[in-house]
Amino acid sequence: MTFFDEQTKKNRTKRMTIIEFFILIEYTHNQYVSQEVIIKLKKLVLGKIYLLHFLIFWIYYYVVIELRNFVKNIRSYKPGKPIEEVVRELGIKEEIIKLSSNENPLGPSPKAVQSIKEKIKDINIYPDNNCFYLKKKLGEKFNIQSDNITVGSGSVELIELIFKAYVNPGDEVIMSDPSFIMYRIACQIFGGKRIAIPLKNYAHDIETITKTINEKTKIIILDNPINPTGAIITKDKFNYFVEKVPENVILVVDEAYREYIKNENYPNAIDYLKEHENIIILHTFSKIYGLAGLRVGYGFSSTDIIAALMKVSLPFNVNRISQIAATAALDDDEFVRKSYESNEAGKKFLYKELEQLNLQYTPTYGNFILVHLEREAKGVFQAAQKRGVILRTILEYGLPNSLRITIGTPQQNKKLIEVLKTII
Repeated sequence: MTFFDEQTKKNRTKRMTIIEFFILIEYTHNQYVSQEVIIKLKKLVLGKIYLLHFLIFWIYYYVVIELRNFVKNIRSYKPGKPIEEVVRELGIKEEIIKLSSNENPLGPSPKAVQSIKEKIKDINIYPDNNCFYLKKKLGEKFNIQSDNITVGSGSVELIELIFKAYVNPGDEVIMSDPSFIMYRIACQIFGGKRIAIPLKNYAHDIETITKTINEKTKIIILDNPINPTGAIITKDKFNYFVEKVPENVILVVDEAYREYIKNENYPNAIDYLKEHENIIILHTFSKIYGLAGLRVGYGFSSTDIIAALMKVSLPFNVNRISQIAATAALDDDEFVRKSYESNEAGKKFLYKELEQLNLQYTPTYGNFILVHLEREAKGVFQAAQKRGVILRTILEYGLPNSLRITIGTPQQNKKLIEVLKTII
């Protein structure tokens, strides 16, 4: 901070009296320092003038710069640990497998990789701000107009844009608890009032959500399937629910894992867009297409909603290489097929092995499994990590005794089970 020159700061400190110091402490301690610490500081200050000077500078530079009220209680998003961090922390020399972030264990789409190699020399050029060719390809694939498509830096950015465009302080936002944690964080950032509806048997409680809608409701946001449980809203329940949502309430349906689902009871939310212009559907290239590192998400909605999201998005939010790779990945049907089949085989293998270990789990429609333990999951997480397997604790989701485990390759799944056998 440079509000004053150095001499002014020195003069200000010399003129500061103990009484003024106590006034500052009393003014700020309710939000920043506990009462116990304040008492100790006062006792120390009475006998040590240099400590007084230090604390005055500390208060001046740090305490009086106040956060927005909505930001104070936010807990930052906690992603799965990267392999590099585990290597730094534990010094593990053997191969480490990461089963914590629901990434595609087969890697990225080969067609996406090839397109990057061909276009990498053009990164000195700004990207197309409108993502024209990517939207065109998405429109062809999903039979929808480009004006009904938005693209962002991952579907996470689109979640933020929805809240930025529509949520005023105090507006109510209904979501399940637990569900993808970025819904809660976005709601806090923009001052919305989170209405959390507990899951019922690890699935959305559609009946209770419906009864909770009122005149203050601005957004309902549902992940289908749910992260972290893997459960889905069935087609019959979605048909019932979508008719109960008022036209002035936005219904966000997050289908990040939709490509892993081939089930007649799974509703395709795009089919509801023609009759319900208040729906926003979110998809991503981070999961089955294997492009998590490039950050590309996309959404479908009415032209009015898409235009509103464009108003609040940053320019060039999707970089040039990401657009090129995502466009190419949409043509990689063979890779999508292999990824789906690998996930299905891995799911069956892990179900069988987990049952033999007497471990409970929630059947999943995603590329991950929620495993339930009879003790806190943190100890199992730490023990597995020391053995070169990174899993995901989900204490922040209110499930301290559960682990969310990404379904890996056959070799990764076998190593996972071997490690669990030594721990459980």
